Amino acid sequence: MAKFIKKIQNFSSQYELWNKGSKIIIGVSGGPDSVCLLGVLVFLAEKYNFQLQIAHVNYGLRGKDSLADEKLVKQLGEKYQLKVNILRPKNILQKGNLENTLRDLRYAYFEKLRLALVFDFIAVAHNQNDQAETVLMRIIRGAGLNGLAAMRPRVGKIIRPLLQTSRTEIVNFLKEKGLTYRMDKSNAENDIFRNKLRNETLPYLEKNFNQSILETLSNFSFAVADDYAFMEKSAAGFVSAVCSKKKASFLEQDFLALDKAIQRQALRQIFLKLSGQFKDVEYNHIEELRKIIKSSKSKLKNARVGGLKISKKGAKIEIFV
Repeated sequence: MAKFIKKIQNFSSQYELWNKGSKIIIGVSGGPDSVCLLGVLVFLAEKYNFQLQIAHVNYGLRGKDSLADEKLVKQLGEKYQLKVNILRPKNILQKGNLENTLRDLRYAYFEKLRLALVFDFIAVAHNQNDQAETVLMRIIRGAGLNGLAAMRPRVGKIIRPLLQTSRTEIVNFLKEKGLTYRMDKSNAENDIFRNKLRNETLPYLEKNFNQSILETLSNFSFAVADDYAFMEKSAAGFVSAVCSKKKASFLEQDFLALDKAIQRQALRQIFLKLSGQFKDVEYNHIEELRKIIKSSKSKLKNARVGGLKISKKGAKIEIFV
């Protein structure tokens, strides 16, 4: 167990996931990953002087299983003498994918709780297997660098201490500590894309091509994240100079002087700054904007791309909502 804990400590130190005296809300579903995360942070609490509370969301979508999950989380709170905060949403308004709706609801609750308690961080239990699944899923769907960077160890107030820890290591820790957890039966249903990757594709790749496929995909995502962070930083200077809240205005030659990768990243950041999001911005949108900017035709060009308007008059480019 000492080696396991040390690995998580080193990872958390490398990515500055917490400080001494940090106040941390732990998202606990009752599954193996979150029960492990809870056990690890409780173990480290004395050394780091953590203040901990548990947060659990009972969606009520799995009947008795949902109630059993909640009961286990309450028992864990009693075991560790930690307060358990529970959300039982009455009406779940699904917007598109149910999994995304539940995730948004969960994170909104965690953040609301963090602000109310004046806590520092929200710890969630994504692990190396989750990361590998996410990377592979996004490769198949044709994601760009941002998508392939997948989950980061820390994003704002969200921390993921187990992100380089495999599920095998997690289960071994639970066995050694004698900790009880619950399994979500829906994870075995292969009609869901992620489940099919988890239960069929990754085991096949591991058996026939690369015994370390989980680690390989996870490490790949961390390397991509570093590359993407560099590109973000490189593009940010250009964007801050040319972009206001309402529009971006720049000269064609200044934009084309940027490396092509930085051009694309700058346009993504402009989308984010002007429209507040770029999750629906596709590669084709970015390339269409670049095509208009590079056009040698002298007449005035006006177009709408991905919800934004672009105007080109001579060498002057304007992009606005």
